[in-house]
Amino acid sequence: MTVAFVTGANQGLGLSLVRGLCRQLGDSGTVYLSARDPERGRAAIEQLRAEGLDPVFCPLDVQDASQVEMAAELMRERHGWVDIVISNAAHRRTRDRSDAETVRSFIDTNNHGTHRMIRAFSPLLNDNARFIVVASAFGRLQYLPEHLRARFDTSTMTLEHLETLLEDYTELVEAGKDRDAGWPESINIPSKIAQVAAMRVMARDYNRERGILINAACPGLIDTEASRPWFDDMSAAKTPDEGATDVLRLATLPAGTTDPYGELVQYREILSWTPRPA
Repeated sequence: MTVAFVTGANQGLGLSLVRGLCRQLGDSGTVYLSARDPERGRAAIEQLRAEGLDPVFCPLDVQDASQVEMAAELMRERHGWVDIVISNAAHRRTRDRSDAETVRSFIDTNNHGTHRMIRAFSPLLNDNARFIVVASAFGRLQYLPEHLRARFDTSTMTLEHLETLLEDYTELVEAGKDRDAGWPESINIPSKIAQVAAMRVMARDYNRERGILINAACPGLIDTEASRPWFDDMSAAKTPDEGATDVLRLATLPAGTTDPYGELVQYREILSWTPRPA
């Protein structure tokens, strides 16, 4: 029995990831759809059941460490392991709230939420398991000025160091001093870079002998309620089901696959973490 767990899955890409996993695994899998809002989560479950699929609902707010630990304990009690984890939960930015107003919850969900999932679920990973962090092509050092890149040295940093860096960054944004320090205009870019950094730290420290693959995935531009306000032209955007395709491929690579590992992948291509020489 293959056990899969997806966070932030009541709508958009997360819902499509659960749909795709249910279809691919069929009766040989148990797919958990987790969501912060129980009502919306159960509605998503009913939607998929109307399609002939049978996911299991697990309420989960990744901002709450105790809930993440309880979800991991549930997996341990019911199954003893987990084979696929897709960390997809994300806090939405809106045009009616400034980054200074948004950044703390944004970082807490997108980044610290990822860290909580890594800490709680990594001990449960079965042989040949797949752990995927949904991130973005912006999650690369080339989108930072040179003087900030060294702060994301994933060869030596720990999640604790990364969390200290993110707290310092959050305070700068809240104080309106982030641009003076050279950080990008949008809080999305440092957050995505930090997500990929967390994945790289996890991959660096994990035992590869068990066949486990740890990667980040960029699904590309997807037509969702979260993305529409930020793009004038969505004609090239994928549907959530289309966007889920390559993420699902990473999450279901067959046993014995050794690569990619510790990489950010978009459309089956590895995106370099460090800027390439000119």
